[in-house]
Amino acid sequence: MTEPDSPAFAAATITADDPRYPSMVLGTNHRFVGRPDYVRVVTTTGQVVAAVAEAVAAGKRISVRSGGHGFEDLATDGVEILLDMSEMTDVRYDAERRAFAIDAGATLGHVYRVLFKGWGVTIPAGECPEVGVGGHIVGGGYGPLSRSLGAVVDYLYAVEVVVVDEDGTARAIVATREEGDPHRELWWAHTGGGGGTFGVVTRYWMRAPDARSDDPRELLPKAPGAWRSGMAVWSWETMTPEAFATLQANFGSWFERNSDPDSPYAALAGYFHGTHRSGFGLTVGAHMDDATPDAEKLMTSFFEEVTAGVDVEPLFVSQQVRPWLYMSSYPGWGDPGDPFTRRIKIKAAYLRKGYAKEQTDVLYRHLTTGEASPVQLILIGYGGRVNAVAPDATAAAQRDSVLKAAYMAVWASPEEDDTNIRLVREMYRDVYARTGGVPVPDDANDGSYVNYADTDLADPEWNTSGVPWHTLYFKDNYPRLQQAKKTYDPRDVFHHALSVRLPD
Repeated sequence: MTEPDSPAFAAATITADDPRYPSMVLGTNHRFVGRPDYVRVVTTTGQVVAAVAEAVAAGKRISVRSGGHGFEDLATDGVEILLDMSEMTDVRYDAERRAFAIDAGATLGHVYRVLFKGWGVTIPAGECPEVGVGGHIVGGGYGPLSRSLGAVVDYLYAVEVVVVDEDGTARAIVATREEGDPHRELWWAHTGGGGGTFGVVTRYWMRAPDARSDDPRELLPKAPGAWRSGMAVWSWETMTPEAFATLQANFGSWFERNSDPDSPYAALAGYFHGTHRSGFGLTVGAHMDDATPDAEKLMTSFFEEVTAGVDVEPLFVSQQVRPWLYMSSYPGWGDPGDPFTRRIKIKAAYLRKGYAKEQTDVLYRHLTTGEASPVQLILIGYGGRVNAVAPDATAAAQRDSVLKAAYMAVWASPEEDDTNIRLVREMYRDVYARTGGVPVPDDANDGSYVNYADTDLADPEWNTSGVPWHTLYFKDNYPRLQQAKKTYDPRDVFHHALSVRLPD
């Protein structure tokens, strides 16, 4: 596939004395503001190759940003050249590869809109429309369609990556999932190996793994026309420890029972969201394609089973149907905070079963202790078609979980950093006290999610399990990722606190 005849503009170099600089170094998480020598804004693969070659020749550390939704200091700490991909936003059908080409700077909302309007198709990616695909896909992204369709990496046909050879030469490689492709391992590494490790992704190509047609409308899943959403909401004022424990037990066991790939409930993406008692309260919600057979009945059954025996009445239970594109790409939908409240700490876990009673007690204590706290817990339904893929078929190794957990805080003031980060850390540590403060893979846990980056997993103060961070993220796939690293980034040009290490 050729690039556009002319770039949107020549690569822009923005230095610290440029009035644009403060806007360019601020990402979504305001805890981390870089001070690179300059920001290079690129619009073509050729410009990326040139920028990487320039950095390598000068001995400068380079990092990359697409949407800017980084939860840790991975793209700014010690970085001298920041490569801004956010203007590489093209989404088109590539007839030569029979796949949809998506530039790395395109946001999920933009991708959803173009695929929907042009061909009526979609990909099972995240629900935050401002997230850039550059880091989202390589980290094994997921979203509310993943239970019914699989992980987004299950649709990755090819990836274009700017890599640096042993002699310092920067070049662009297109790697596909074709068995005979000499660069297939580079493709595989980008199906969950995490960003900032192997090179700079400039473009992805997406196609369903079983697609045989030449008709682009048949190469990705059909997008929903209408989206059914429901929720049940409780106030902390009436919530008791017993009711909370029952709600958690019901929620976890429902996903244990209904997360097989062929379950009729695989189309239902449920979630639990609990703030601290100083916040809004507790919500159980669900989403699904309204064209699913018996969609209303399935959703009603979900709420009935999850609320059974909870001796506290919710404030309300509701269902509504809205156009899918409105729900999937509405500006700000799903994003944490607001323009002024964007200091974020997040920690993650995969669950193979719901929480044990002692974990539920810990959660209740942390969510109800103290006068005020920004801590919150989000549990997201997982499994379904995701679990139909072998753990080594892609770099995303977690293929038999039923839930993902996010322990998170969002706040505004730098003066609150130490307190709020400590609160999130302590809640996570206490939930996983039995396994050294982290979700060590066992019958109940399955490690952590690399896109919710958390450098605490590499800190022995907060990870006392003896299990290394890379096992929590990549499990048995890590040695293979290291070999890909050795082949495509032998100089370790692309690295950060949680990047794949070169093998010994």
